[in-house]
Amino acid sequence: MTAAVAPSRSDRLDALRGAAIVWMATYHFAFDLNHFGWIRQDFYRDPVWTWQRTAIVSLFLFCAGGGQALAVGAGQSAVRFWRRWAQVAGCAVLVSAGSWFMFPNSWISFGVLHGIAVMLVLLRLGLARLPNAALLALAALAVAAPRLVQLPFFDTRWTNWLGLVTHKPVTEDWVPVLPWFGVMLLGFVVTRARPQLWRGAAPRPLAVLGRWSLSFYMVHQPVLIGLLMAVQLLR
Repeated sequence: MTAAVAPSRSDRLDALRGAAIVWMATYHFAFDLNHFGWIRQDFYRDPVWTWQRTAIVSLFLFCAGGGQALAVGAGQSAVRFWRRWAQVAGCAVLVSAGSWFMFPNSWISFGVLHGIAVMLVLLRLGLARLPNAALLALAALAVAAPRLVQLPFFDTRWTNWLGLVTHKPVTEDWVPVLPWFGVMLLGFVVTRARPQLWRGAAPRPLAVLGRWSLSFYMVHQPVLIGLLMAVQLLR
């Protein structure tokens, strides 16, 4: 009798990621409406919007950590990991290029995809072997670090990726390693400790959307902006 192989994916985890994607697209649609002047909102300071961004990014990183726990448990090969990592990193570069075209004064040098690419490497190249208690301690330290250490050296566009800044940079998206790595670690630990949480059925449309999250992420803003520009030209 052969041993059962742990699943490398979960419909429930994919559905949670899919829900985050729907929320993200709704948020970005409102942001685009504001950009074109159809509504007037402060997306950079109004808590109605800032807390939503925090929640959306947290869901994505929690799911990313959970996905890595499932992949490690299923014995995912290094080739498959690095292939997926290259897709994430490549898309991060495209996001930087596209944002520079749209927002030259606040382009994205280290957004959510950049952060995920760096955090995945940190997690898979050693940290995934640590016990859960050690990872939880690291997660707490990661969350606390930006409040405890703030140095001017990290205020530049080329060093703010770590997160130990004295003030938030001017950019359309910024997801530094600290404190956000703590959220990914939490997702990894929760899934490794309680894999049964992700077993069972889930809404199929959300699960499918969650499996194609990177593709959706890359195309949804060009589509939304293109549609709004078309409508604006026809008005």
